[in-house]
Amino acid sequence: MKTIKQIVFVLVIAAVMQACQPAGGEFPGSEYMPDMAHPISYEANAYDAYKYHTWDEQSVMTRKELTGRMHPVKGTIPRGYAGVYFASGDEAQQAVMDNMHGVGSNNAQAIPVNGKVPYYYGNTPEERLRATAEIIANPFPITKSGLESGKELYNIYCGLCHGEKGDGLGYLVRDADPAKGDPGGKYPAAPANLVNEDFSVASNGRFYHAIMYGLNVMGSYADKLSYEERWQVVHYIRSLQAVKNGAKYDESANTLNPAFGTPMKLVAKKVTAAAAPAPVTDSAAPAGPASH
Repeated sequence: MKTIKQIVFVLVIAAVMQACQPAGGEFPGSEYMPDMAHPISYEANAYDAYKYHTWDEQSVMTRKELTGRMHPVKGTIPRGYAGVYFASGDEAQQAVMDNMHGVGSNNAQAIPVNGKVPYYYGNTPEERLRATAEIIANPFPITKSGLESGKELYNIYCGLCHGEKGDGLGYLVRDADPAKGDPGGKYPAAPANLVNEDFSVASNGRFYHAIMYGLNVMGSYADKLSYEERWQVVHYIRSLQAVKNGAKYDESANTLNPAFGTPMKLVAKKVTAAAAPAPVTDSAAPAGPASH
């Protein structure tokens, strides 16, 4: 009887030790009832099968396809914003944007500015014409900070080809300078002159569509510029056109073409007027005894 108890005791100790093996390296260790501790959902970036997965044999995708990078589900938008926010004044507008970017308040939560706002135009000549015809106004008001941001982004992504003045004479089409050993940059396809008459009267859709998909040898910048940044670059291109045409395009006035952008001061006036209480007229006054 004593021997049987000893054997049972040894077996119990062995079972306990086997069930409580510590983890090490890539070994997760042994656990009691592991099905309650591990999810049966797909383990990304892992080629080894989890034995409790029940969908492995039923999947129509290979393990390589399942563990590799995937595109988001069609129609989904990453966390960010797709709307346009206006406030009564340049400073107030900047305060709204600062709050969205996570500054200005202890409780502010940064919202990443992304380029995933839906764009309902395809990459075809027909869709390019449709975008040019339908996209007229810039959804963001013209602000000083926006033009400054647009200038910086333009010089980074656009000026190399289109030039700092937008005249198509960027660094890639510079003249040769033998004295400095510079062979020049005669680009085989001349960049577009964005401040000529044709582009100065073109709608905003022509510029935005080109940023989204590119055109000819120009590639897409949709993955480099966010939704707001694209429109600020368009604003800055308009300001370059205004300089070329002797017009004004800033937060106070737009004499280039009112349809292309609304100055922040005009937006502020509209917001202030909309918020003002309606005047009480005689016909709207409540009826009552005549005063003497």
